[in-house]
Amino acid sequence: MSEWKAICRIDDIPVLGARRVARPAGVDVAVFRNAEDQVFALLDRCPHKGGPLSQGIVFGTSVACPLHNWTLGLDDGCAKSPDEGCTPKFAVKVEGGIVHLDAGELATHAIDLERPVAGPRPFATMAILSTEES
Repeated sequence: MSEWKAICRIDDIPVLGARRVARPAGVDVAVFRNAEDQVFALLDRCPHKGGPLSQGIVFGTSVACPLHNWTLGLDDGCAKSPDEGCTPKFAVKVEGGIVHLDAGELATHAIDLERPVAGPRPFATMAILSTEES
């Protein structure tokens, strides 16, 4: 059984936008919301050149990387043809308007990857909403 961490209210994520969830180790997580209010979470790093996916353009169930316009599926983290590569995805659930991420995945998924040495740290980074189990 998964332990879930409350991250934010769904309304804290702009429609067709994203927010970043800071992690103590590894690369941050990007949490996306599309026009249908579906919520997805991917590692905030494009598999191509490491671009911050949280700054990309969300359309349908995809996001376009802001660096080189690679398109990745929000549901699986994989690049659309002809591009190749995937970024890790994270389990998400929304209950009562609150977005939750799997605590185990937050603690272990891709923590061996280093944060980019340069580049913007956008103002949209969020801390985890609560440290108590939901």
